[in-house]
Amino acid sequence: MYGPEGGYDDGDYNNLPLLLRSMNTSLESVLFLLAAAVLVVAVFRSFNLPPVMGYLIVGAVIGPHALNLVADSAGTRQLAEFGVVFLMFSIGLEFSLARLHTMKRLVFGLGTVQVAATIAITMLITRFADFDWRAGLALGGALSMSSTAVLSRLLGDRLELESRHGREVVGVLLFQDLAVVPLLILVPAISQPGGEWLGALGLAVLKAAAVLGIVIFFGPRLMHGWFFMMARQKSSELFVLNVLFITLGLAWLTELAGLSLALGAFLAGMLISETEYRYRVEEDIKPFRDILLGLFFITIGMLLDLRVVLHNLPWVLLLLAGLLLVKLVLAGLLSRVLGSSSGTALRTGLWLCAGGEFGFVLLAQIRQLDLVTSELLQLVLAAVVLSLLLAPLIVHYSDRIVLRFVASEWLSRSMQLTEIAALSMGAEKHAILCGYGRTGQHLARFLDQSGISTIGLDLDPERVRDAALAGEAVSYGDCARRETLIAAGLARAHIVVITFADCEAALRVLSHVRELRPEIPVVARAAEERDVARLTAAGATEVVPEALESSIMLATHTQALLGIPMHKVIRRLREVREQQYGLLRGFFHGASDTGEHLSDDDQPRLHSIILGQGAHAIGKSMTELQLDALGCSISAIRRRGASGSRGMNEILIEGDVVVLLGVPTALTASEERLLTGK
Repeated sequence: MYGPEGGYDDGDYNNLPLLLRSMNTSLESVLFLLAAAVLVVAVFRSFNLPPVMGYLIVGAVIGPHALNLVADSAGTRQLAEFGVVFLMFSIGLEFSLARLHTMKRLVFGLGTVQVAATIAITMLITRFADFDWRAGLALGGALSMSSTAVLSRLLGDRLELESRHGREVVGVLLFQDLAVVPLLILVPAISQPGGEWLGALGLAVLKAAAVLGIVIFFGPRLMHGWFFMMARQKSSELFVLNVLFITLGLAWLTELAGLSLALGAFLAGMLISETEYRYRVEEDIKPFRDILLGLFFITIGMLLDLRVVLHNLPWVLLLLAGLLLVKLVLAGLLSRVLGSSSGTALRTGLWLCAGGEFGFVLLAQIRQLDLVTSELLQLVLAAVVLSLLLAPLIVHYSDRIVLRFVASEWLSRSMQLTEIAALSMGAEKHAILCGYGRTGQHLARFLDQSGISTIGLDLDPERVRDAALAGEAVSYGDCARRETLIAAGLARAHIVVITFADCEAALRVLSHVRELRPEIPVVARAAEERDVARLTAAGATEVVPEALESSIMLATHTQALLGIPMHKVIRRLREVREQQYGLLRGFFHGASDTGEHLSDDDQPRLHSIILGQGAHAIGKSMTELQLDALGCSISAIRRRGASGSRGMNEILIEGDVVVLLGVPTALTASEERLLTGK
């Protein structure tokens, strides 16, 4: 750049406008990619869809093969490579030897055979098609992957993480994530021409073993001491800079050793996962990872040549069908061999049959190494993209598919419901606990001490087995299913309690409960106060936000430890709860006169009344009925098929449920007025 006198030489000066134009073009490309990423995330989040699908679609539309709004430049590819680096770093951060040990049968049994068998079948097919075996191995590795990002989220949303097929899916996904590391070493090595690939592979394995040995032997102690020094500075900025330095530094070192950037990032994450700072690092790095990974998926979409895909659409659809069918059959058969039922095996196959994000990482590497023709790469890429788009749809209909094709599933489902019904057969006026984790178990014991029987429903088979052996009334069942709630004795129950904090799952439970028993009270748990309004509108009688209750209890203990008299602390606790819950939903007006000096008969309580055919209140409003004169306040008025509570001036119709708050004598008088008019 510099001439003999220390300034720019003439050649560089003459090329400066070209350099500036190149910089401007790169900046415009990045800005356009960021704008597209913002738009697609906003749209797909609003429809509760995985953004990865949107990134791929946007990339295909704006790429050089379609609208050509963004060029496939070295700058955009470098940004995409950083996305892979941070993806591998997050995989390393989640690496846990303890978790691998507990799931070793699924990870190294089902996971290993699934990946190896997919690669072997792909190599066999490509061999018949007269392709080199190395191309088959590379393509097989890419096609064997499933989407960790999409499937793990779907498992969580559907409360199926602890189900049998959920554990199998997680085990296979865990092995696939780990298998990417050796594949990223293997694929470049075997791409060497002639007989050189064997030497290149041996050298790559030796280098990887040496790097792994040095890092694993010296890394943990060094990493722990280094992060301790950084954390002592108490600077968030310094901590994040340190994480970026460690991640990119190790990635650079592995690249210097002739290995991939992704391997170094994986090692960095693995080392940090052994320190006590892993959770803080995970939170700090997540925005960088998600942004860069989104840009990576956009650049993958940009590789798609829609004209080639449309011209060869029958081949793309044939490849898509083959991919889904082979992986479904393979994963299903392996699950069956490991002892799963036919229904579980088919579910596992349906969940794992689509492609995944690591497949795109390997396909991008295959493209750089020219292992297959451009046309074949387009067909494979299109098939993987379409399979990823279909993955949520396949999962959504997986239960119906299993019930349709597995005759024993009906028997298994009916036996499960029979077990729940047998458990609840003798129960009357009991509480149905949806979820039997720590919260559900504590609640069951509290209610048992008060003489109230409970029926627990949970999807963790180990937890259910251990609790049932201990004599607790709990059964395996999905409380978000209508038939499960019926089997649990919803018709005879006095209350339903949703003990988990998953808002979407709780809304499904509330939908079924309000359809079957609109008058029954439902207590729901909310992780955040923002969920309270949604759960209340869906029919929850009470919603307990965790953040609010934690704050109240912290304040209570703080006051007690500061020497404030206990009776004042308890009174203040009651006042704050009544005020806060009243402000949140407008319920329980005038309930602050409750105290310990009152007898049970004088304590206000909730009571639900269904307006049956011929009830006096039908055709009138609550304002006309003047129940407040009898000492009752209206907690809620619910109508079948409608969300939220009715207004005080709205005309009541047959089937409405009126929830009253008052002492027993006032409740009796109010019920008589509502039903008979006296």
